Amino acid sequence: MAGKSSRGEARLIRKKRVRKQIKGTDTTPRLCVYRSLKFTYAQLISDESGKVLLSASTQGTSEKSAKSVSSAQELGKKVAELAKAQQISSVIFDRNGYLYHGRVKAVAEGAREAGLNF
Repeated sequence: MAGKSSRGEARLIRKKRVRKQIKGTDTTPRLCVYRSLKFTYAQLISDESGKVLLSASTQGTSEKSAKSVSSAQELGKKVAELAKAQQISSVIFDRNGYLYHGRVKAVAEGAREAGLNF
């Protein structure tokens, strides 16, 4: 069984590999997406100052719709609006080791629709 890893461990390996190259700054923060079984979360993080600039989630919606792709797209739009309020127009997208598919892709597309550049 040597060499086999679980899905979670494989995601963490992908996350480490990607994070070696991605660094968020104060002017161009990192848009990090986390996907749990119930909700989707997004944060704008500055790695220079080590601070979370803003965060949002689908936790306020009803539980069934919080898991949907459409609510993830609305989350992306919400993050973009909050970023615009803080004069942030460009971000670096961090999919956090997840496949660029489904809810993760919907967050990215929603943020792009609302005007964030990445």
